[in-house]
Amino acid sequence: MIRIEKIISNVYRDSVALMEISGRIAKLPGIARATAVMATEANIALLKETGLSSSQVHVRPNDLLIVIEGTDESSVAAAMGETERTLMQSSAPSLQADATTFIPPRSLQMALEDMPGANLALISTPGEYAAAEAEKALCLGLHVMIFSAHIAIQDELALKQMAHERGLLLMGPDCGTAIVNGIPLGFANVLRRGPIGLVAASGTGLQEVTSLIDRAGIGISQALGCGARDLSEQVGGRGMLDGLAMLSHDASTQVIVLIAKHPAPKIGQLVIEAAKKSSKRAVINFLGLKVESDVAAGIYAAETLEEAAQLAVMLTRDTGDLLIAKPRPVAEFALAQEALDRLSSHQKYIRGLFSGGTFCYESQMLLGPGSVWSNVAIDANKTLSDVWRSREHTLIDMGDEVFTRGRPHPMIDLHLRLSRLKQEANDRETAVILFDAVLGYGAHPNPAAEIAEAIASVGRDGAPHRLPIFVASVCGTEGDPQDLQQQESILKEAGVLIAPSNAAATRLTAAVIAEQRKRTQRRR
Repeated sequence: MIRIEKIISNVYRDSVALMEISGRIAKLPGIARATAVMATEANIALLKETGLSSSQVHVRPNDLLIVIEGTDESSVAAAMGETERTLMQSSAPSLQADATTFIPPRSLQMALEDMPGANLALISTPGEYAAAEAEKALCLGLHVMIFSAHIAIQDELALKQMAHERGLLLMGPDCGTAIVNGIPLGFANVLRRGPIGLVAASGTGLQEVTSLIDRAGIGISQALGCGARDLSEQVGGRGMLDGLAMLSHDASTQVIVLIAKHPAPKIGQLVIEAAKKSSKRAVINFLGLKVESDVAAGIYAAETLEEAAQLAVMLTRDTGDLLIAKPRPVAEFALAQEALDRLSSHQKYIRGLFSGGTFCYESQMLLGPGSVWSNVAIDANKTLSDVWRSREHTLIDMGDEVFTRGRPHPMIDLHLRLSRLKQEANDRETAVILFDAVLGYGAHPNPAAEIAEAIASVGRDGAPHRLPIFVASVCGTEGDPQDLQQQESILKEAGVLIAPSNAAATRLTAAVIAEQRKRTQRRR
């Protein structure tokens, strides 16, 4: 392998832009791996840990580091040239009406002078610098969304307390998704405006519920993220409580939806009590925490993301007592019968490959935490010792840090997940491969096409046994750049069984496995 490392001095790009560039360059002919990151100490340490950087790089956080590895020198050199051109194009100065050169702002204060009407700052700097920038933004009277991760929890708590005292909203850190006044931020979908407001400590959870609401013909007023740690005992739910208070006073919001996975029980209950005091009805979906409905207090409990969307839609339409029928395997189960006929008695296990961590968590809950292995296991006794190899029923969160060190997120770059898909398809004991595809801004421009090609390549290469059944859900809307209907059609043509939600896909998978178990027992 040939590797080239290059530093571009005094060039900054946020992490989303760099992930997209890295993913695009990695697909060029002859390229095995590629990454573009800010040259912070933490990023360089991650690159060395993953074997993608061997030289002694001088750490200068305002510099950008590019590392490309490929099969031959000409391919790597061409990829490096393409990377530099892409970076320089995105930094080209624009011209104002009077033909004078526009000078990009070098501080939040300068940016606010250029945009005096702005009231929100999105922070996407390396984690070790994000807290300081967020504090500056709050001092300037700005609401803040911190996309950056790896911020000390004591800094998160201090920033949220500071925001609370100033009547401002701080979303994050590690807030990947939000929609404010119709403007998508981070990884977000194209949604119609409407009466439902949401606060979530889960990015893909927020995307799933808002997309399902949109598909039902209802719109979103605001979709606020508060960061994965917000409902921990240390942070105390400060971000969700402030978001709830803001939505309670928002005239455009009629119904509130609160979403989180495995909140601390004490903090989850604190948020529920605050929701009861709101003048608006609230749907609460706290995965991993038992929530009881209290209709008199306007509280409606949802067990899944799918149910949260259904309840919110029903509340806006005032449809009676809002009883939701016990979900059963979706109609697509009939389509699985032919595929079941092709399975051998050896094929008996589920292998789940998720880009959304909340989807992986929800699927574990629905299948039974004690019945599946995972790298992010709900049941600690089911934690994989080797995340690179599945055992029995296994669900993998491919967006977990162990898989994203030195690599773009799997919502942007599907390479690692598709490699794992082929590995699982070639396992003679795999009966079903369950996966998600997430659409929207920032996500891969055509994930279905790459997934379909990977499935086709398994068939062409001649798997050592019968192919497993592929089951998926696509999180997105018709308005997304990737086009929900088109993505689902591509996957269906590749033989994938498509369910309307992650919960439905998991129920379908469970039904297939149960039927396969019965057939195997009858053969004995």
